[in-house]
Amino acid sequence: MESFSFLLITLLFGSGSFLTMERDEAAGHTSPSSGCVLPKACPMTGYEDWYKVGSRCVKYFSNPLNFSASEFSCRSTAPGGHLVSVHNSKANGDVLCIVIKLNPRNLRIWIGGFELFQSGKFIWIDGSFWNFQIWTRGEPNHMYTSLEECAEMNWKEIGRWNYDSCYVKKNYICAFKQNVILKLGSVK
Repeated sequence: MESFSFLLITLLFGSGSFLTMERDEAAGHTSPSSGCVLPKACPMTGYEDWYKVGSRCVKYFSNPLNFSASEFSCRSTAPGGHLVSVHNSKANGDVLCIVIKLNPRNLRIWIGGFELFQSGKFIWIDGSFWNFQIWTRGEPNHMYTSLEECAEMNWKEIGRWNYDSCYVKKNYICAFKQNVILKLGSVK
């Protein structure tokens, strides 16, 4: 059933990028005790409790939902909202820091990546280009199956990603591009 949900989401809301990359084994680790600094507040009016990560504003939600419900929650929370996509190690560190500071006892979160149709190809649910990944060693280990298709962060190695069953409930981080709100505000 979850695979059908992703098919429907993908067909309705965009296809994303189909680039498969090699693991980023050289990236450093961040531990909860490293004293990370929270990113600055989102500069958008009405979203001051969100954080600025690159060109996106992001917010942590500590009400566990499955992957699809998390995505739909993000869509209803902000215009252009989706589960967060992560495009570089700085953004990955910022997302990690937000989770560490806001819920240090439960670091596992959904991020917006998933395997498309058991193909071994990964996409971001917001349609952005899949140009970065930092998997936990040995992951993703269920490619080409329906056992695990959705990306989470902080399963076994802090700051790294894992694929898990999409029906599992986890906390999550939503994001929207700042320019989406600006464009919507300029339309009269």
